[in-house]
Amino acid sequence: MNVLFLCTGNSCRSLIGEATFNHLAPEGWHALSAGSKPLGKLNSRALALLEQEGISTEGYYSKSWNDLPLTPDIVISVCGNAANETCPAYLGPVLRSHWGVEDPAHAEGTEEEIKAAFIVAYRILRYRIEQFLALPLDELQHDRDRLKAELDRIGNLLP
Repeated sequence: MNVLFLCTGNSCRSLIGEATFNHLAPEGWHALSAGSKPLGKLNSRALALLEQEGISTEGYYSKSWNDLPLTPDIVISVCGNAANETCPAYLGPVLRSHWGVEDPAHAEGTEEEIKAAFIVAYRILRYRIEQFLALPLDELQHDRDRLKAELDRIGNLLP
């Protein structure tokens, strides 16, 4: 199963979701990320955080949802609400869920406050991914309604 983490710029949250999911996922499950208006570069703070966590980002890049190499089975949007973000809506025959996370790339304040915003976003996404991967995936991949309900439930969880 292929899971797409989707946001607008594809430089930070969707990258964190993609890299963390692939780091933790069992065989047969794979994540990718994209944006509706990609920035064309990955956020250096997000890359540094993932490296610090021992998660590889090799081969990842900021890309448009129009340039995906495959059609995902599941699309998880990760846009937040604080900055009045417009969250892209992926159209197509996929299972969709929303896991809103505020964009740490827009954090302001001291270096420590900005770093803390990235850590919060990472911890939220990692926790939700861990909850997702703890589900009976072999069973749920054949029960779309139940999988959708579980993904929506997970999208409201906080660590």
